[in-house]
Amino acid sequence: MKRLLIAAGLLAVSASCVLAGPWEDGMAAYNRGDYVPTLQLVRPLAQQGNARAQALIGVMYRKGQGVAKSSKHAFMWLSLASAKGDTKAKSELRDMSQSMTPEELAQAREMMQACEASNYRSCEY
Repeated sequence: MKRLLIAAGLLAVSASCVLAGPWEDGMAAYNRGDYVPTLQLVRPLAQQGNARAQALIGVMYRKGQGVAKSSKHAFMWLSLASAKGDTKAKSELRDMSQSMTPEELAQAREMMQACEASNYRSCEY
């Protein structure tokens, strides 16, 4: 009986200690305002084509969170995410495009095309 109770207790403890992945850890860091660890965790996901990670990096560039504020970089990352159907990224892009110059938009689109062509290996950060 004692073994059964101990086993049940261990099972309950192990079930409550679910390991988080890079996305969950990155979002926890972001929500704490720890932007450098956020980027370290989320950037590899973005380079693998993860739309949520790309959108988050775009938002961070838009707001200057852990990176130098850059509308071109924000637009690039949000465009990549939007192309994969991320609705938040699409909304952010609509807002951003109204405040960017045609030259900035053209540069951001060139950056995005270069990033896609390299399979996310040469994306500018």
